[in-house]
Formats: sequence, C-alpha cells, structure tokens
Amino acid sequence: MSNNQLLQELEQEFSKILTKLPSTEEYQVGQIIKGTVLQLEKDGALIDIGSKAEAFLPFKEVTHKDDETKPEELVYPGNEYELFILREASDKAPLLVSYKRVAQARGWVKLEEVKSKDESIEGEVVALVKGGLVVEAYGVRGFIPVSQLRLRGESNAKGTKIEFKILELDKRKGKLICSQKVAIEDEKADLRDKAINELEIGQVVSGEVVRVAEFGAFIDIGGIDGLLPVSEISWQRISHPREVISVGDKISVKVLKIDKATKKISLSYKRLQPDPWTEIEGKFAEGMVVPGKVVKLAVFGVFVEIYPGVEALLPVSEITNEEQDPTPDNYVKPGDEINVLIKKFSPYERRISLSLKDANR
Repeated sequence: MSNNQLLQELEQEFSKILTKLPSTEEYQVGQIIKGTVLQLEKDGALIDIGSKAEAFLPFKEVTHKDDETKPEELVYPGNEYELFILREASDKAPLLVSYKRVAQARGWVKLEEVKSKDESIEGEVVALVKGGLVVEAYGVRGFIPVSQLRLRGESNAKGTKIEFKILELDKRKGKLICSQKVAIEDEKADLRDKAINELEIGQVVSGEVVRVAEFGAFIDIGGIDGLLPVSEISWQRISHPREVISVGDKISVKVLKIDKATKKISLSYKRLQPDPWTEIEGKFAEGMVVPGKVVKLAVFGVFVEIYPGVEALLPVSEITNEEQDPTPDNYVKPGDEINVLIKKFSPYERRISLSLKDANR
C-alpha cells in the first residue's frame, strides 16, 4: 500500500470519528440534554455537555425566584443534570441551558395529557394574588380565578394541596387556567345523584356554607349544593346573608323543594327556628297600641316590625289625617321607632294592619 493510500484511509477513519462526535450545532432550543457541572461561577454554572463542548446555566434558571433555596445549593460540581436548551451556541456565547425548565417542559406534556383525558390533578398553592390563586403542578404554574374557587379561606392557604381541573392550556404562551370548582363538582357527581335520590321534601339535613351572595347562600349537603334564598335565612328582614351566616359555617336546613331533573334543591334555615307568627298569638290584639320599627317604605304604605320577624302594614291612608294621599317618606323613614294601633289582627293569615293616625289620638 502506498503512502498516499494509507493517508487517505486514515483521513476517512478520522472523518468517521468526527461525525460520531456531538457538536453544539446539533443542539436545538427546547431539547433536553445531559450535562455535568464543571464549576460554579458568579452568575451561574459552567456545564460539560460532552466532546469538550460547554454550556452555561444561569443561576436564575436553576430555581424560581421566590423559592427560598439558593441556586448554588441545588447544583454541585461533578454532578450530572438534565438541562433544557434555551439558546443555541454562537461564536460569541456558549449554549444557554436551564435546569428549572426541564420539569416544566415535561410538565407541559403531562398537563396536555391530563387535559385531553379531562382528569383532575393535585397541585400546591404557591401564592394568593388579587383575583385568585397561583398553583403549581408538574413544575408548571397556573392560575385559578376567584370565580373558579369552590372553597375559601384556610383551605386554600399557601402551601396547601388542592385538586383542580384544567380549563385552558397554551404551552406556547405559558398559559394555564384551572378550576377548583369543576374538579370538586365532577368528583362529587356520583355522590350528587345518590344524595338527591335520598332527599325528601321536609327533611332536615346538615350542611356547610360554601358560598354567599346577595340573593342567598349555597349549602353543601353531602355532595350536592342546595340554594338557601335570602328570604329563607331569617324571619327578620336582612339586607345580606352575611348578617346571619358565613362561608364555612355548619348549619342545619330544611328541604323545601327538589327538582331531580335539574338537580336543584331549595332550602330553608329560618323554618327550623320558632315561627314568630305563632309566638305573637295571645300577645297582641286589635285595638292595642304597640311600639314598632319602620323597616321599609312603599308607595302603598309602610312596613313596621312590631315583633322580631313580624312585619305589619301601615297603609298610606292610616298615616295621617292632614292629607288624603300622603307620601310616606314625608312622615317616617326606615329605622324610626313609632307607636301604632293594631286595627286588624290575623296571625293565621300572616296579616296585620296598623294605624298611625289613630294611635296618636
């Protein structure tokens, strides 16, 4: 074999070896690779990714900014780690990699799978912010709006684990919107069907207040939420349910209506309390002058509370003799304490008629 032939064969073998060696040019953004920490520097770590190629891992890409653990306490020289490529290498800068985004990259894949199967997942509450909660699952952070929270207060405190479902997911934009409400509702679907089939009108059940609004409150009565209208909370007139009950309260309620088709249940809290209309029998009579408190004005008259939970009507015609059709707010206003004469008394019909002008005679 001539020297030229030997030289050609050596060049060919050397070329084969070179093609087998990895190059930083082969790495692409989004790829997950392995690397060994060579040394820690001021702002990050120098990483050996093989074939004498190096990458740089900024400390800010080791852990989340609000984590208490220092980045240099999580990566050590000589240890091998999986790394996520953030930027390809150039003549002026090495390959830029991230440690914290490996879990995120794999997390997005897992979250996409979870969403496609419409499954619930468990995550940790990492922050309470205006408008909702920030949660983390599989290394990815998402947001649960207040409207999608089913439980409030300490049950969703920072550091607690909660179940939720994914409503929106956009890996490219880093968007993850979740719902605790949907997860719990789906979880209790079977319990809901069983509960509604076992309920009966008039039944007294125990429950927990899970939501309060101006129109009433929702009570969890064993897997299904029943509506407690504001009018069924107290015998006395109230402006908001929070005057009587709060989220988290354990109360007993009476079942008033059941709609199995829509799975809607109407409840009452006040009907488990003594009915003031039965309590006033024998305590009042026609012709008596009694003290009362003005609670509401209407065009046709004034509602006066003469006993806790009992409102009687003071018609416009019974306010004064000074004018034929007086305007109620020219004579009384809500909160006024007045003396009135009972003109008609029918507690069985829940009707009491009063007179202000005759009480002053």
